[in-house]
Amino acid sequence: MTDEQERVQPSGVWATAVGVARVRALESGRENALFRDPLARAFASAGGLWPSSPPLAGDEAARSRQLAVSFSIVIRTKFLDDLVQQASASGVRQVVLLGAGMDSRAFRMGWPDGTRLFEVDTAAPLDFKAAVLRQERAVARCERITVAVDLREDWAGALAAAGHDPAAPTVWIAEGLLIYLPKDAVELLMARISALSTAGSWLGLTLGSRGVIERFGADAGPGSAASMWVSEMPDDPVGWLSGHGWKADSHTLRECAAVYGRPIRTPPQREERPGGLISAVRR
Repeated sequence: MTDEQERVQPSGVWATAVGVARVRALESGRENALFRDPLARAFASAGGLWPSSPPLAGDEAARSRQLAVSFSIVIRTKFLDDLVQQASASGVRQVVLLGAGMDSRAFRMGWPDGTRLFEVDTAAPLDFKAAVLRQERAVARCERITVAVDLREDWAGALAAAGHDPAAPTVWIAEGLLIYLPKDAVELLMARISALSTAGSWLGLTLGSRGVIERFGADAGPGSAASMWVSEMPDDPVGWLSGHGWKADSHTLRECAAVYGRPIRTPPQREERPGGLISAVRR
């Protein structure tokens, strides 16, 4: 059986990971790209999103929403790339990607010797991804370990069985994940992350800004990413993480975009609240 024949096509929440790959492929083609993801186009193509047509010309609202979401994906990718590199420079040699999807950091970033990177996700996206990686003959630049488990189940036990060492610092990445989880599941996830994190561990999160479900999710089409959003960030994300034992910094998309040379030209439509890009260090 060929990889093409055995590949399970994207569906449900994890299908959005292929959409993220398409955005990263488009960014990688820019002359002034904030990152280069050489596998993103292959993931998007395998999932039927490359090439893809733009929204209908007459639907300006849909086009505006798509551009806003795509822009946020580009900025958050750069933000978390920088965070992972800072953690590695500080000596962290364990990386855990929660809800890894089509993340290709194991393949596209330079890693210090001895780095172990765990990709945690359900079996379907990991199998889909494996088929594409074989097709592309991709070679990881660190020790890459996949952990097939639902994050609503005992993923901590599965991670331990795969070799994660809670006594060693870890950099945790939850990118575009928490917005799909109800509040109680977010709290449980953070409690488990914190229990597995020794001092010197790092954390990178993306949180749905307050009001984002109202602005993007209310009129989103069935099956779209926004239609599956359920969780927004706490009113005080820094205080929330402090309660879990982390020293956190909160950054808005606007702030980071300006730093990366992609300033948002339009004024904010409402008062700027704490941002949805979070970096934290375990105390």
